[in-house]
Amino acid sequence: MANCSFYGEKTFFRFLPVASFVNLFISVLSVIANKKKWWVNKNPLSLGFVDFTYILGPFFVTTLWVFKLTYGNFQKYLITNMVVDAICAYPFAQLWEEVGIFKLKKLNHTIWYFICVSLAIIIYGYQYIVEKSINKNLDGV
Repeated sequence: MANCSFYGEKTFFRFLPVASFVNLFISVLSVIANKKKWWVNKNPLSLGFVDFTYILGPFFVTTLWVFKLTYGNFQKYLITNMVVDAICAYPFAQLWEEVGIFKLKKLNHTIWYFICVSLAIIIYGYQYIVEKSINKNLDGV
């Protein structure tokens, strides 16, 4: 579990639903990607259809940080995600391929980048709905 002291407990639990949603989405995507051979992870943390290497690490933690730093300002959020996703999709992905950690097969770096940016937009909407629902329930109590 992530260390709450870096985010603050209130912030951690505020954005835990969206970070969990990202994990679910990436898990489903991982199953599809493995079946369609979009990429190969040469050193997975887990065996089976879903590889938790990136799900429980970078995606979860980065989602919490980006939401903590930018939520409430969609333009700032989107620009931050586009920069982080570009770094992940290009230099980091190429480095991981060169060192032999994983390799994109039937998916190229640009498509992976657009998947990540699209996911960022979807999860912002998800967080908005979660917060609207929570606020509505709190107002009605």
